[in-house]
Amino acid sequence: MNFTMSFSELMPLAPVMIVALTAIVVMILTSIKRNHNLIATASVVGLNLAAANILFNMFGGQFVPSNVMGMFMVDPFTMLYQLVILIASLACCTLSHAYIETYKDNREELYILMLCSVAGAMLMVASSHYASFFISLELMSIPVYGMLAYTHQRANSLEAGIKYLVLSATASAMLLMGMAYVYAYTGSLSFYESFQALMQNIRQPMVLLGLALIIFAVGFKLSLAPFHKWTPDVYAGAPAPIATFLATAAKVATIGLFVRYLLTSGAILVESLVTIITIIAVLSILVGNFLAVRQVNLKRILGYSSIAHFGYLLIGLISMTYASLGNVSVYVITYVLTTIGAFGAVALMSSPYNNVDEAESLADYRGLFWRRPVLTATLTVMMLSLAGIPLTAGFIGKFLVVMAAVTTQHWFLAAMIVVGSGIGLYYYLRVMVVMYMTPPDTPRIDAVDHWGQKVGGIMVLLAALAVLVIGIYPDPIIKMALQAEILSPLHFMLTRQ
Repeated sequence: MNFTMSFSELMPLAPVMIVALTAIVVMILTSIKRNHNLIATASVVGLNLAAANILFNMFGGQFVPSNVMGMFMVDPFTMLYQLVILIASLACCTLSHAYIETYKDNREELYILMLCSVAGAMLMVASSHYASFFISLELMSIPVYGMLAYTHQRANSLEAGIKYLVLSATASAMLLMGMAYVYAYTGSLSFYESFQALMQNIRQPMVLLGLALIIFAVGFKLSLAPFHKWTPDVYAGAPAPIATFLATAAKVATIGLFVRYLLTSGAILVESLVTIITIIAVLSILVGNFLAVRQVNLKRILGYSSIAHFGYLLIGLISMTYASLGNVSVYVITYVLTTIGAFGAVALMSSPYNNVDEAESLADYRGLFWRRPVLTATLTVMMLSLAGIPLTAGFIGKFLVVMAAVTTQHWFLAAMIVVGSGIGLYYYLRVMVVMYMTPPDTPRIDAVDHWGQKVGGIMVLLAALAVLVIGIYPDPIIKMALQAEILSPLHFMLTRQ
């Protein structure tokens, strides 16, 4: 393979280079003078520049999909997912600024870790090669260990970092072993080039085992059942903005890479693997929803809820053979916006506690309406969207996934989405009811007002407005997702099936 490339050939990866350069600039600024506001602003500016570059490429003229070094495929599908990752990261940066404003130790390194992780996440959705698959996954995951344990004075935060480290390392080991088995029979590390060889050797037990190990490793990263055990503890222990990052940017990167891998490698054509994915999807819906019913900790409720939501998303993925790839993309966008708003409300409630405690118990939200009506309205919209109530983005996402399942005559899977949504309605409504109850006499956890809180509040409010606008008028998002599908080489793989 020839690695000598001109700068112009690397230009499709310009957004990633902007984020990486921002991380270097932030590092230099931190070493010169520690200034939390300056570092946070520099990080946000860098992420906005990367997003602007993607928007220009998507809407500014004729874009031709590019294969960079045979390892990264930059097409409209890649750019759409990179844009979603950048929007989620911008939200997490804003929430982090509000959250650690009163942090007693160094605050600036959090942004360096986040920017490095964002660069890895953006490379993940462009990966079309086993080597770039693994390297970008590790570049995304390793900084997250530090971010989870950043507020180390809180024992829960340290525990979350260690648990994610151990289980993530296990998933990486499974992933490498799976890749080794597949490579032994296909002789190629490229997703696209190994298609024919994979189809010829698909009955080999080691090839099936390799593909299964790769799926299980992705299951760990997406916290799908039965690989979900780490999720509630890590979400509950993590600083709220980092839990937001883990639930949005990290998962979008993983699902984007997984979609590309399944379609381009031909794994989606293997019946036994589709059966495994179907079982994982059904288990995730049941486990996520039933375990969330018993929780009284809002972050744990959202953690279990994310397990169920990725179960729904997997059903869209299974039903994608004849339906539209755009359905999955729309679901990802609606899930990200809703999760940003839900976790954002928790982060804004938890900001000032000097890293000792967070507003995570439902008791902390009792009577919230009477103290913070705007935040209550925002969290209410997010709960309705997660439940899939009409006129919210969550309803549009679920409707499209159900439509994909019905189109492919997966009646049982469509019924599972309906059943899961019915169970979810109970615990989402419980959160809403608590917020409008009579306020308690005893003082409750609430955030100290400062300008970082106001900026974070505006960001969460914008997420709520986006959720409502998409719920009422979803056409632009659906068209954008469909356009990204049609212009992408993935569309060829989809139609070939």
